[in-house]
Amino acid sequence: MNWSLIVWNALYTGINAAAAGYCLVASGLNVHVGYTGLLNFGQAGFAAVGAYAFAIPVATYGWEWYWALPLVFVASILFALLLGLPTLRLRADYLAIVTIAAAEIVRFFLNSVRFTWLTGGSDGRNQFTGFFQDLNPLENNARYKLGAQSIDGYRLFMLFVGWGLVALIALLVWALMRSPWGRVLKSIREDEDAARALGKNVLMFKMQSLILGGLIGSLGGLILSSQQQSAQSGQFATTLTFFCFTIIVLGGLGRVKGPIVGTIIFFFLIQLIDNTLEQATRRDKIPEWLVDQNNYGQIKFVVAGLALAALVVFRPQGIFGDRREQVFDVR
Repeated sequence: MNWSLIVWNALYTGINAAAAGYCLVASGLNVHVGYTGLLNFGQAGFAAVGAYAFAIPVATYGWEWYWALPLVFVASILFALLLGLPTLRLRADYLAIVTIAAAEIVRFFLNSVRFTWLTGGSDGRNQFTGFFQDLNPLENNARYKLGAQSIDGYRLFMLFVGWGLVALIALLVWALMRSPWGRVLKSIREDEDAARALGKNVLMFKMQSLILGGLIGSLGGLILSSQQQSAQSGQFATTLTFFCFTIIVLGGLGRVKGPIVGTIIFFFLIQLIDNTLEQATRRDKIPEWLVDQNNYGQIKFVVAGLALAALVVFRPQGIFGDRREQVFDVR
């Protein structure tokens, strides 16, 4: 088997622009769950809002990027308000149900035949990445080598854009969570009643956290769709939110570097398993009764699920998390 190609392909999957997009979505979710204790299962909805709020004006109506980008923030804030005002008074389990339902409503709306004229339906929206292509100092269609992995100039440029944005967001979250505002969020996570007894407007702080995490998630959705040069509703299924939960649990809840390290490790391992099984099945290295070409693609998720279960049992705080500050109690 070509181990050099397998490893380099897995490494690229762990650091490409799509991984940076997932990292941003997970960073926003970490603000909700890790710092504030909001059990949000609808982060994919914020990512979808960010992607389509940019893609629709540019691709459908010919807006310039500098008019479309503020619309991403406006749409994300409006979605957070619509989602937060009726739900933030609910218990964590009810909040989880409402948020996952809201994200699915957004996805079905984007995929609906009735609004194909606006959203593109199942085909999504394309031809909205001209700004990134014009900004790219590299040749968009030229090929570049990353070890044994070959990538085009556009995706190499988006890799730098995505991780540069991750660095800026990480610095912002790091600064905010060490401010008095961030300490209030942590106090709400630990004991909401105690924070309220000290005179803090808990609902207002929760709403601010929901807006901030949603904005970060919307930027992640924009990077995801821009990297693929297509905004499609299938990209923003519930799986995206569950992957992001896996990422922040792996890296450590309530830690700025948790989503970054968790993203790289998660996608590296997923792709490593996938590539290894693919080549092994093609070369008859694995018995067909165990794995064949029809099911090796699912095995990687089985392995990832088992690894996550073991992590939650034996190290629920993740790699960098503090067990004393966990939202999830596995006892």
